[in-house]
Amino acid sequence: MHAVADGRGGTALPVLAGEGPLALRSGRPDGGGARVMVVGAMSAPLGGDRLRITAEVGDDARLTVGSAAATVSLPGRDGEPAAYDVRLTVRAGGTLHWLPEPVIAAHRSDLRMTTRADLAHGARLLLRDEQILGRHAEPPGRLTTRLTVHLDGRPLLDQALSFGPGAPAGWNGPAVLHHYRAAGQLLLVDPSLTPDTLASRPLPADPAHGRAAITPLAGPAVLITALAVDGRRLRRLLDAGRAEIEEATGS
Repeated sequence: MHAVADGRGGTALPVLAGEGPLALRSGRPDGGGARVMVVGAMSAPLGGDRLRITAEVGDDARLTVGSAAATVSLPGRDGEPAAYDVRLTVRAGGTLHWLPEPVIAAHRSDLRMTTRADLAHGARLLLRDEQILGRHAEPPGRLTTRLTVHLDGRPLLDQALSFGPGAPAGWNGPAVLHHYRAAGQLLLVDPSLTPDTLASRPLPADPAHGRAAITPLAGPAVLITALAVDGRRLRRLLDAGRAEIEEATGS
């Protein structure tokens, strides 16, 4: 998908093409920005699948991308892992809200997911990344993710996570997930943020249900990281952190 400013205060989508299990649908414009939904046309990713999504936001364009449902990683017949790559590019003055539904690692599945965002100076990004280990009342599959963000050609964030059977020892210990089954993060990159916008600190939460923390990055950017017993509580924690940041920045 490719979003560009249309010269009239809005955003056009000259490129919007999907095939195989990923269909792209244009939604109702939002405040001058374009909106796209990623729709699963069939069950995917299955073991052995190789999927990729690319999104480019041009100078001063605005794009919001969501998904119609959670992405469920499923096992294939031969035990091969699946790969899912996301590549995001935001040009100067552009804004991208990348807000998909969670990735669920179903029992016996193996998914390797990578997300890379390249942002120009003055670009804005709001990115949500959520993982849930297993469907209701089932053991988890294996899920390995890596999120890499570059701003103006320089590394801003590079974070890798690995959960489930076959992951490095300790992934379900007290130093990582402990008894939680959902993990997520919300990244905001915005020129209006300053290093002292928000101090590093935990967000209010009931430890029995989840934990979350806000961490300013050398961006200007801020990262909210959360763990929770399920996807619903995880989303609540991330939304609460987002609301706190927006209140602090007046956005």
